[in-house]
Amino acid sequence: MKLFITGICGFVGSTLTKALLDHKADLAITGIDNLSRSGSWLNREILTKQGVKVVHGDIRNASDLEANGPFDWVIDCAANPSVLAGVDGQSSSRQLIDHNLGGTINLLEACKRWNAGFILLSTSRVYSIPPLAQLKVEVHDRAFRPCVADSSSWPVGLSEQGISEAFSKAPPISLYGSTKLASETLALEYGLTFEFPVWINRCGVLAGAGQFGHPGQGIFAFWIHSFKEKRPLKYIGFGGKGYQVRDCLHPQDLVSLLEKQFSEPLVTNKPRTVNLSGGVSNSMSLRQLSDWCEDRFGANKVVQTDTERPFDIAWMVLDSTKATNVWGWKPQTSIYDVLREIAEFAEGQKDWCQISAS
Repeated sequence: MKLFITGICGFVGSTLTKALLDHKADLAITGIDNLSRSGSWLNREILTKQGVKVVHGDIRNASDLEANGPFDWVIDCAANPSVLAGVDGQSSSRQLIDHNLGGTINLLEACKRWNAGFILLSTSRVYSIPPLAQLKVEVHDRAFRPCVADSSSWPVGLSEQGISEAFSKAPPISLYGSTKLASETLALEYGLTFEFPVWINRCGVLAGAGQFGHPGQGIFAFWIHSFKEKRPLKYIGFGGKGYQVRDCLHPQDLVSLLEKQFSEPLVTNKPRTVNLSGGVSNSMSLRQLSDWCEDRFGANKVVQTDTERPFDIAWMVLDSTKATNVWGWKPQTSIYDVLREIAEFAEGQKDWCQISAS
């Protein structure tokens, strides 16, 4: 089987590639990356040694795809993943849209040409912000959780297990979220129109060893590396206590589902879109994460601030019950195993935040 993986030198793309190679011996993998992230060249060297063909190119340029292929499947891991992208001054709104949406369009045109299946790794940020921002929460063990006493007024798609696929996707969802939701819609339309398989996998916070030390790349790795390097941190918003919660998922846990999606017939009753996450049992607040880091690395400065940021949400945990019921999928790596993996990697690095932060 021939796979084409975009963003292959990023954390998710490279980790997923290594996991796929470990699980399937009959894979020929080609990947593309523009190598714009600091530290991405390190993954390029590792992947090349594993027999992966890494193309230096940009999915925003259709011509960079034309010299490649055909392939059986395209897995799209390339994205500007920050919810603040396009509004934080680090990238323009046009750059965000060209990358996250324009790049998807070029890939879908390539899938049509190659007759290849398409798998999009999407995000929890396609879900509507206002009902989540207005959700009444309570503090339990240094972490927010939805107030159970208020459950009768919870919006459709929200339960104690998290946010399901039925939750509203009405705007605002951020520019980042809208590019991913638009990509989802286009991908499904292309698949139906040109008769190639499409799967949309909406992921929670992906984390693991080798993730770049930048908050937009993944809060768990950023926090752990910052603690290890004694870099000051901030609790931002929600009273500055650090009670905001996210779930955690290791990219290697996607492989068992991808293998089933590769094998599924084109005509199927299975839903094309599912949530994939660590769920409530693999979620944690920043305050809890700080306590874990302090036990491992010792004390570090964490400043409490009242600064509020746009699009921030106190509790964001995806409910992957549908993926379990339909595919038999469950996360295999516990959040504490993920944290230990990141910490062990951090202990073997020097100045990882500086190397990989830009």
